[in-house]
Amino acid sequence: MVIKKFQGKTEDEAVNTAKKELGQNIVIMNVKEMKRKGFFRFLKPHITEVTVALEEENASSFRAVTEDNISKESPFASITKEIMKNGAGEGNKNKYTEEPKLQEEKKEHSAGSMLEEKLDSIQSLIEQQLQRPEEKTGSDAKKELEEEETEEPDEMVVFMQLLYNTMIDNEVRETYANQIIDEAEKNRNKNMPIDYVLSNIYQKMILRFGKPEKITPAAEGPKVIFFVGPTGVGKTTTIAKIASKFSVEMKKKVALLTADTYRIAAAEQLRTYASILDDPFRVIYSAEEARTAIKDFREYDYIMIDTAGHSHHNEAQKENMNDLLHCLGNSVEQEVYLVLSATTKYRDLISIADTYSGITDYKIIFTKLDETTTMGNLLNLKLHTGAPLSYVTYGQNVPDDISYFNPQDTVRLLLGGKR
Repeated sequence: MVIKKFQGKTEDEAVNTAKKELGQNIVIMNVKEMKRKGFFRFLKPHITEVTVALEEENASSFRAVTEDNISKESPFASITKEIMKNGAGEGNKNKYTEEPKLQEEKKEHSAGSMLEEKLDSIQSLIEQQLQRPEEKTGSDAKKELEEEETEEPDEMVVFMQLLYNTMIDNEVRETYANQIIDEAEKNRNKNMPIDYVLSNIYQKMILRFGKPEKITPAAEGPKVIFFVGPTGVGKTTTIAKIASKFSVEMKKKVALLTADTYRIAAAEQLRTYASILDDPFRVIYSAEEARTAIKDFREYDYIMIDTAGHSHHNEAQKENMNDLLHCLGNSVEQEVYLVLSATTKYRDLISIADTYSGITDYKIIFTKLDETTTMGNLLNLKLHTGAPLSYVTYGQNVPDDISYFNPQDTVRLLLGGKR
């Protein structure tokens, strides 16, 4: 895996520079604004720095990168030493539970707390790894080598068990947690330090999530956006938040439609938001009315359509949804966003996602992140469906409490970091 930083006047400029050098398959790991230096810095515009990763084809390439780009005195070393000093508990059952018995519960709590503490600032640790310090020589290098040689033989097992337990506690599906641990073991050298392994797992999980896919304008004409999903997940409020961003902040022309004729309250709620935003609003009762509305608003930038939430077991409602989503054919550019609550049970999420997968392709929006303490289902559904994640919401405030999905923050939480 190659990890590099690029700078530009804007995020797009920095990303384009990265793509020219590394190709189109890069994954953005971090974006930050940087202030100019110097006496007249207040006269100069800020620059944007992006950190990108590129997956390499084999483990040998990864090893070459880590040896060149990661400090031998990596900040992850402090995590390693403290965790190994304090130990970890037996935790959840998997293949590691057959190894020699781990430390007592008191030490398990101490180790878990240390991991959580360190991972809370894992992004800065990754960035520090990208800075090359001077190579150690003489007595320092000899001392470091002696410390490595005296490490306990089962330290990696203890550490992997701790990471596995943390992911399971965050409701990552057991199958996926084992895959992540197995891949880390497969790609590591025999004497690779544990802090390198932690860094590798963090980066690989970010790559699994991929870059969030934003709503972008159509090449020509309006972009039609359908919002689908079960009742009670916050579709209407989510539409209002997105419409506010585009209409007020980006000065785009937005029209709001609703096909949710089952719940009068939902239609009136969206009508109220449209009135506040001074955006046109219309209720549509059929596919034909949808086509007419699209023609009437063809001069707009975005047409956002709220749909009725329905049971994914109801065949008649599924058929109606299928007709609505495909009524426009290829006459306009359109996207479908499946809105799901992060509080929904895993089995129900899979059932809902599979139902809509049988109807159309979609991107995913997760709501109610403020109402759950675990984020495992975000990874579970991403790996199950392969669908891109787009937005997340975490409250009822409009137009606030919404942002693009952030893979770095999510992985940090899955590995034990704090909110």
